Amino acid sequence: MNSYERVHAVFENRTPDRVPVAEMFIDPAVIESICPGMSGEDFVEYADLDIVTCLTMIADPETTEWVDEEKQIWRDKWGALQELEGNVIPVCLPPARIETEEDLDAYTPPDPLAAPVIRQARKLVDRFKGRKAIAVVGESAFAPSQYLRAGLANLMMDYALRPEFVKKLARIGTEYHVELFRKLIAEGVEIIFLGDDFAGKSGTMMSPAHFEQYILPAEKTVIAAIHEAGGYAVQHTDGNILGILDLLLESGTDAFGPIEHHYMDMREVRRRSNGRAVVMGSLPIDLLSRGTVDEVKAETRRQLEQMAPHGGHIISSANTIPTSVRGENFLAMIETATSFRIGAA
Repeated sequence: MNSYERVHAVFENRTPDRVPVAEMFIDPAVIESICPGMSGEDFVEYADLDIVTCLTMIADPETTEWVDEEKQIWRDKWGALQELEGNVIPVCLPPARIETEEDLDAYTPPDPLAAPVIRQARKLVDRFKGRKAIAVVGESAFAPSQYLRAGLANLMMDYALRPEFVKKLARIGTEYHVELFRKLIAEGVEIIFLGDDFAGKSGTMMSPAHFEQYILPAEKTVIAAIHEAGGYAVQHTDGNILGILDLLLESGTDAFGPIEHHYMDMREVRRRSNGRAVVMGSLPIDLLSRGTVDEVKAETRRQLEQMAPHGGHIISSANTIPTSVRGENFLAMIETATSFRIGAA
C-alpha cells in the first residue's frame, strides 16, 4: 500500500499493511534540525509520513494587517486582535471585535473562498494526490467565537448570561467553515482536522450541558457538510474529553486525535465508539522532547503492540511537534512505526 491507500484503509475500517504515521503540524525548527533547508512537504516525503497537512489558521504574510509588528500583534481574518508570544497558536487580545447585539448585527464575516489555505491545499493536491492522504487543519465554531469575544473567559460568561447571543455568534464560524471545507474537499483535500480545543487536563472547559446546547449543533453541521462533500472529519482537542465523548460521537466525527495519552486511553475511545471512530496518537511530547532515543523506540512499539489488535489507529505525537522535540527522537518514532508490521504484534 502507498500512504493514500493506507490511511483510507484505516478510515474504511480495513486493515492496512502497517499503522499510518502522521502529524497535524511539525514546527519548521524541528525539520531544520534534521534536514537543514528542507521544506515541510519535502520532509513528508523524506520521512515517509502518510498524511500531508496545511493549516487554515496561518495568516498570509503578504496580507497580514499588522497593528504592532514589533510586538507581533495583528488583526486576524475575523477582525480580532491576536498576539504571537513565541508559539504557533497566538492569543486573543481585547477589545472584543463583537461585544453587543448591534456589533453582531453589523458584522461582516471574512470570505471563505478568499482564504489563503485554498492556494496551499492546491499545491499539496498537485504534488501528492493519490500518493499521500491530504488534510487541512481547521476549526469549527468554538474557536472563532473565542476570537470574536477576545478570549475564552468572555465566551464562558456569555454561555451563562447571553444564550441567544452566543448561538448567533456560533453561526459565523459554522457558516464560514462549511463553505471553506466544501471548497477544499472539491479541490482534492480528503481529511479535515477540527482543532477547537474543548478541554484541559482536568476535564472540559464547559459543562456537558453547555457543550450540547452551544457547541454540538455547530459540530454536527460542519461534520455533515464535510461528509456530504466526500471528506473525513477528525476531532482534535487537548485534554480529557471523556465527559463529552458520547456527545462528540453523536456529532458524527470519523476520528479523534491526536489524543493526549495522559488523559485519554485510545482503546477506551475505540471501545466506546463501537469501533466506528479512528484514534490518532499518542507519543508524549515530554518524552519526545526530553527522553532518549531508546525510550522513544520502546514507547512507540509498546503503543503499536497495544493498539494493533483494536485497529483504527494512526500513530503520532500526542499533539503536534513543537520546537522542544529533539529531531533524533522524532525520527526514532517515525522509523520504529514505519518498520512495524501489524502481523508482528
